[in-house]
Amino acid sequence: MTEPLDELRAMVASAPPEPPALVAYLETVRSRAYTVTDADVAALVGAGVSEDEIFEHTVAVAVAEGLRRLDAGLEVLG
Repeated sequence: MTEPLDELRAMVASAPPEPPALVAYLETVRSRAYTVTDADVAALVGAGVSEDEIFEHTVAVAVAEGLRRLDAGLEVLG
């Protein structure tokens, strides 16, 4: 495994737990990120979630899902 991937894995492992207000949104990011809209983010901000918190959790979940998919592909090849 390369060092950058190790760093990404460590970042994902140290991410804080998902706040309840973000659970449904983050599931959408995991399974069908292409459907996330500005309205989804605006609804979270309207519910009191900061844009920084939304960004940080979005990046962590997206990286984690990317790594999961990479591992699955490597497993098939390996």
